Amino acid sequence: MTDFEALVQPGIARLKAYDPGHDIVALRERFGREVLVELGGNESPFGSNPLVAAAIQAQLAGLARYPDPLATGLRAALARREGLLPDQVLPGNGSHELLMQLAQAYAGPGGNVVVPQYGFAVHVLAAIAAGAEVKRPDALPLDAEMPRGHDLDAVAAAVDDATRLVYLSNPNNPTGTWFPTRALEAFLEQVPQSVLVVVDEAYHETVTVPGVPSARSLLGRFPNLVVTRTFSKAYGLAALRVGYAMADAGLLGPLERLRESFAVNSLALAAAEAALRDQAHVDRFRDSNRRQRDSLTESLQALDLKVTPSQTNFVLVDFGADAAPVESALVERGVVVRPMLGYGLPHCLRISVGDARENARLVSVLSAVMQ
Repeated sequence: MTDFEALVQPGIARLKAYDPGHDIVALRERFGREVLVELGGNESPFGSNPLVAAAIQAQLAGLARYPDPLATGLRAALARREGLLPDQVLPGNGSHELLMQLAQAYAGPGGNVVVPQYGFAVHVLAAIAAGAEVKRPDALPLDAEMPRGHDLDAVAAAVDDATRLVYLSNPNNPTGTWFPTRALEAFLEQVPQSVLVVVDEAYHETVTVPGVPSARSLLGRFPNLVVTRTFSKAYGLAALRVGYAMADAGLLGPLERLRESFAVNSLALAAAEAALRDQAHVDRFRDSNRRQRDSLTESLQALDLKVTPSQTNFVLVDFGADAAPVESALVERGVVVRPMLGYGLPHCLRISVGDARENARLVSVLSAVMQ
């Protein structure tokens, strides 16, 4: 028989498939949507704004036609909002696609990509798939002000002559930690402009502390900076898979040549434009998420659990021992959270911030499981 693994390109052969955590479809069938509490995917319990459904409905008659290959309307809307030119914005089939394409375009065999310890798993997948070496500088220690957060000094020290890309997340998934914009600015001043610095801002809209505005404000000074965002979280469009990158037009040019034709479908384009038209919806989500995140953190700490400070719509919870039995017991009772073994954190679980009812159910079930 043919050994197909032997035929696979070296970078792909080194990959492990992205782990979604659970077969959520099977769990929905088992428990029913009204019973199952889904706190593993960091989706918005708020959903999307009412304009989105109307925008999607208006597109249904045109499903036999390909979408706009240039995503003209969405690019223009994003550029207006961010004070950029349309060619400085690139929509993608989720920010995941763009993160992968950045490594495809700019990294490869003979080079390396720097991803901090506990950085988002897709950043590592992107580097490996491109055939690059991955360097993983240690995160901040547990006794630091930002435990398990990015150590930007260590990241800067890891950059060498072979470095092509640095991936950062602010705030970070799965830790929920963050760093101030002034620290990013100091970091960028140390990095050669031949090294791309990608700041993944998937959770930008959940930030409520001062001093962490978007890295977008630094694009004019640092042409090697890329900022990625998603509509999956605060905008409630996870099912439609649409994200975008912001960067110098010359930097994004190679991705234009690499990207899939008609990468973002018509429903996603229309929905994203509609989502942008109701920023009040995002503001309400941010306020609700902050209140529920604070309440959930207090409830978990009352169970003597360690909760990492978070500016996202999830919290990283340290159980002090193997968390797998706890996670399995929760799933058996219809509560889904995210195991962290793949991040080298077997004693932790990542728990999305739900609405008041979902969070109360989680705490009640967790309390019973831990007795």
